[in-house]
Amino acid sequence: MYRKIMLFLEEWKESEHRKPLILQGARQVGKTYSILEFGRTHYENVAYFNFETSPKLSQTFAEDISPDYLIPILSHIAGQTIVREKTLIVFDEVQLCERALTSLKYFCEDAPDYHIIVAGSLLGVAVNRAKFSFPVGKVDMKTLYPMDMEEFMLALGEDALVGRIRECFRTDTPLPSALHDAAMLLYRQYLIVGGMPECVMQFAQTRDHILVRHIQDTILASYLNDMSKYNSLNEIKKTRLVYDNITVQLSKKNTRFQYKLIKKGGRASEFENAIEWLCLSGIVSRVFRVEQMRKPLENYRDIDAFKIYVSDLGLLAAKKDLAVNDVIYMVEEINDFKGALAENYVNVQLLINGYQTYYWESQRGAEIDFVIQREGRLIPVEVKSADNTKAKSLKIFMDTYKPDYAIKLSARNFGFEDGKKTVPLYAAFCI
Repeated sequence: MYRKIMLFLEEWKESEHRKPLILQGARQVGKTYSILEFGRTHYENVAYFNFETSPKLSQTFAEDISPDYLIPILSHIAGQTIVREKTLIVFDEVQLCERALTSLKYFCEDAPDYHIIVAGSLLGVAVNRAKFSFPVGKVDMKTLYPMDMEEFMLALGEDALVGRIRECFRTDTPLPSALHDAAMLLYRQYLIVGGMPECVMQFAQTRDHILVRHIQDTILASYLNDMSKYNSLNEIKKTRLVYDNITVQLSKKNTRFQYKLIKKGGRASEFENAIEWLCLSGIVSRVFRVEQMRKPLENYRDIDAFKIYVSDLGLLAAKKDLAVNDVIYMVEEINDFKGALAENYVNVQLLINGYQTYYWESQRGAEIDFVIQREGRLIPVEVKSADNTKAKSLKIFMDTYKPDYAIKLSARNFGFEDGKKTVPLYAAFCI
């Protein structure tokens, strides 16, 4: 299956300023597969080392982490010669070996001709520990997310449809209604399947939602296992409480995160470490409120007001035990959750495209789902789950701040009117 990360990896390989690359992301998003596939197609050989399946490997890094010392030993362990610029060296689950991460500094300084990519599911968590000596400034970093809507459609063989969608987005011209309806169905299927590569591959091959849900339940179990394995004892229960509560809070009309809904009398001081753990592990992301439209938005965020979205729609559907047909036909019984599903979906697509997302709220309660900086301009993004796109809040925002234009995501076809770019939900990947 095609992954956009390949383009980034090709640019990294050819860059004259290349440093060892850290590829981070949540468990099961396809880090190892993408790296090995890239190595297979772009290098003469790949020397792969996994610190989880080979615990003794860490001993190699215990004494000396200079490249001159490591390369001969690693060549022996791999059973092949590691050649500068022709071999891709891969350290997997590197969060289990602090010294291996530190060694990247010396590869950068003393042996830059060796091509190294390291991956880890909980690197953010590990690096946040005080004991870690992180090679600041000596590495390139990239986050891999689940597959986006475009990659999902390509995996299902919808290459031509993707091309038409991109063209309609560029020109603001409606997609033929039959294709629009087909794309909306694909969007609803994506809400159920999500972007975890194993789930997408299973769905592409079988169209069997029961098998997909089984894989999703397995991934959710592995997340819970990580919470126990890579967390302090007193934080495990809090982390699980927060994670279980996130999907409940998404169902509320006001999706702003509230500590008191985790447990009666809950406070930030009690749960902020648990939220930080979930964010660092890549399982969830936090979207802060901004009250002013000034650059940089980061300077005007309210650290006490935020929403939390999960990183994969399929896992969200599995955790909520949403019935497939309820989502495919958008039945009335899930009305309270439709808006949150659409918001979560759009946030995932925007994050994958490299945006830092915020939401805006006025003192009188008007709210814009997302504000992004696009092509140097601050753009409001309004999300509706259906084709009813009347949005009082968006009018208030535009009258107040007069942005160059606004983006409205809904079930409606492409168009542009009154300074608002209408984009169907399935085309969020184009933004």
